[in-house]
Amino acid sequence: MDRQHVDQMSFSSRAKAELCRVPLVKRCCAAAEAYGVLLYGNTFTAREIKIITGSRQFAERLPRLFARAFKLNFDQLPGAGKGGKQTFVIQDTEKINRIFDTCGYDAASTLAHYINLGVLEEDCCRASFLRGVFLAGGSITDPKKRYHLELVTDHYNVSRQIYSVLLDMGFSPKETSRNGNYITYFKQSEAIEDFLTTIGAPVSAMEIMSTKVEKDMRNAINRRVNCDSANADKIVSASQKQLEAIRRLDRTVGIHNLPEKLQQTALLRIANPEASLAELAMLSDPPVTKSCLSHRIRKLMNYVPED
Repeated sequence: MDRQHVDQMSFSSRAKAELCRVPLVKRCCAAAEAYGVLLYGNTFTAREIKIITGSRQFAERLPRLFARAFKLNFDQLPGAGKGGKQTFVIQDTEKINRIFDTCGYDAASTLAHYINLGVLEEDCCRASFLRGVFLAGGSITDPKKRYHLELVTDHYNVSRQIYSVLLDMGFSPKETSRNGNYITYFKQSEAIEDFLTTIGAPVSAMEIMSTKVEKDMRNAINRRVNCDSANADKIVSASQKQLEAIRRLDRTVGIHNLPEKLQQTALLRIANPEASLAELAMLSDPPVTKSCLSHRIRKLMNYVPED
């Protein structure tokens, strides 16, 4: 895949492309992944199985996945070079029966789908199952915008049970419903990172981590800039008040008539109107402490001539 094409893909598409590079080695894991695809795909009935996807990489993986998991081919494949949504269909009764049997179902009597935990006995199979779920019914928001990963199915029992499966695996998902679909989702970046790593997309997980670090650094810089700006505003405001007091003193008493130390402080402030008290203290001759300079400024602002 060329770099320009990768850059144009959404983050969700890149994550799915990474998952599609996971080798199909163990048949039990392939069956578990295909099972997740079926439960979160478009149609999974005793009459028809239909999977529709907009991911080119997933479309390329599906025939190999079903061949490894069930030893069969799709009855209907997308046209060669076809872009956009791609549709895969199985209508052959014998093939559907074989798929139902592998998943632990009876095609003739299954009325509502549920997760057969017997297919997910091993850790590797549970991870593969979740990979299939995400490939068929998952999406993830670009982490530069916000953190959100969701898994969508129209099977209520499946949604409730995958919630329990995720809890058993150490995750803390949330649930909701939308337009007749049932949604299991994560909104914490760490949970999304762990989920992607578990199902075989560590590069995408690292991209989220890197984005989070960049966001945190940018926010820290913005906070520092805002803080420095606020401090600068305070310094300017305080300096203006001090300068007004010094001008008033000059009109009424005359700076040259002030005690020597106050005279020096007044002239120092006039010459350095934007300097902080700490900077003025260092500019004094000899240098004084900030506390000492602050005391002299207060005396200037509240100066009462001696009789």
